[in-house]
Amino acid sequence: MAITEEDVKHVAKLAKLEISDEGIAHFTEQMDAIIHMVEQLEELDTENVPVMIHGLRTYNVMREDKAVPGTDRALLFTNVKTEKDGFIKVPAIMDNGEAGA
Repeated sequence: MAITEEDVKHVAKLAKLEISDEGIAHFTEQMDAIIHMVEQLEELDTENVPVMIHGLRTYNVMREDKAVPGTDRALLFTNVKTEKDGFIKVPAIMDNGEAGA
């Protein structure tokens, strides 16, 4: 399939583009080369070629999601100055107007 200057003029008209005669000749040559390259690709036998998204090898960087035991609470509280009911007790940083807050 060859692209003619009339084809390029028709597409330019549909796209409401103004292209000079020199540009028409240039685009005709380029479009013809593109069509020729696509026709060459269609000649390739891709019957048993696996599907690929892109040429770079991809792998998952996420670790497997499985439950593992956490750090022992007693070990975590080793350096805690004060605790109450299993929580770290810290001084209040905002005064809500109540005594002892």
